[in-house]
Amino acid sequence: MAEMKNYTFNFGPQHPAAHGVLRLILEVEGEVVKSADPHIGLLHRATEKLAETKPYLNNVGYMDRLDYVSMMCNEHGYCRAIEQLGHIEVPKRAQYIRVMFDEITRILNHLMCIGASALDLGAMSVFLYCFREREDLIDCYEAVSGSRMHAKYYRPGGVARDLPEVMPIYRKEEMPSDRRRTRFNHNRQGSLLDFIQDFTERFPACVDEYETLLTDNRIWRQRTVNVGVVDAQRALDLGFTGPTLRASGVSWDLRKTQPYAVYDELDFEVPIGRVGDCYDRYLVRIEEMRQSNRIIQQCVDWLRQNPGPILSDDGKIIKPKRADMKLDMEAMIHHFKLYTEGFCLPEGEAYGAVEHPKGEFGVYLVSDGANKPYRVKVRAAGFPHLAAMGEMCEGHMLSDVVAILSSIDIVFGEIDR
Repeated sequence: MAEMKNYTFNFGPQHPAAHGVLRLILEVEGEVVKSADPHIGLLHRATEKLAETKPYLNNVGYMDRLDYVSMMCNEHGYCRAIEQLGHIEVPKRAQYIRVMFDEITRILNHLMCIGASALDLGAMSVFLYCFREREDLIDCYEAVSGSRMHAKYYRPGGVARDLPEVMPIYRKEEMPSDRRRTRFNHNRQGSLLDFIQDFTERFPACVDEYETLLTDNRIWRQRTVNVGVVDAQRALDLGFTGPTLRASGVSWDLRKTQPYAVYDELDFEVPIGRVGDCYDRYLVRIEEMRQSNRIIQQCVDWLRQNPGPILSDDGKIIKPKRADMKLDMEAMIHHFKLYTEGFCLPEGEAYGAVEHPKGEFGVYLVSDGANKPYRVKVRAAGFPHLAAMGEMCEGHMLSDVVAILSSIDIVFGEIDR
């Protein structure tokens, strides 16, 4: 009888949400996975070291390019670290705007994750449904920042500008069909807040559509139930956070356990799972989108009733108004120095963390009193999840590797940094 030998081969570099930068070395016995060893670094860009050579303000754009599916949440973690280090007060209105866009970003991330997961397992339709709603939310990014992805909208001390009173509309050159253009522009006649409110009113029905396509789908359940199970204690031991931890039954969410910004003033629930498999991770993300929608609605209501400043009044870190620059030489000099030299923070260290869509995203800053950080260290939310791939895949079939990888929602921008 022929002797059976394990077979070792490369899985990747591949993955649709990672642009060809994941390499797994799999050892299989027939179709059963014996070990999975992730090899990372194919998207390493030395982000942390680059950030140590630039003034604090210039590094906000680097944060966008870490997890490039959850851009503004990355910015929030970095700005929180600076604000802790410099004891900078953030106006209430700016905090509500940040929370609103954090939750918009959470929905953006989960739509990408669920759509790409379904696509990985052979379900094409869900991906198209999810991207229908993503397009509206990306338009919100573009309305406040001018960019569809890398917004650079948050600033130490607040946000770059207030919410626009006019929402961009589709023009005849872009959409020649009058009937189609009218349909796409019907909810763009007012302000950005009007557009977001319209989105929040129709989004629950959209989530129902995703659930109709997936939640009780026989093939989806066969591919995800009891696949990649991690129990609660093991999830804690491995350093899991976010939906991956909560799917294992651990109720840990920084928005509740260590509230920041204005989360302690908002009403929302934290969904948790029971089994800790791929199916639970999917269900947690579905319910998180519903809860994020609730939070956005509360933020819209508050922002309508409470106008006010959106940046700190600390002149050391905030640029002067453009009108002042035209009349006052001191303001012009201040603006020039702020954007060439930057601002200095007192000596010390700080860690700013946020409940990122993938887990706890944190930025550790060390200042030596100069205009740029002495040390920057990013705590990537997805890193511990990828590190557990070997343990999660062991004993499963080769096809289950794809389901497990999709369920932990990996983006390599933040992992390789």
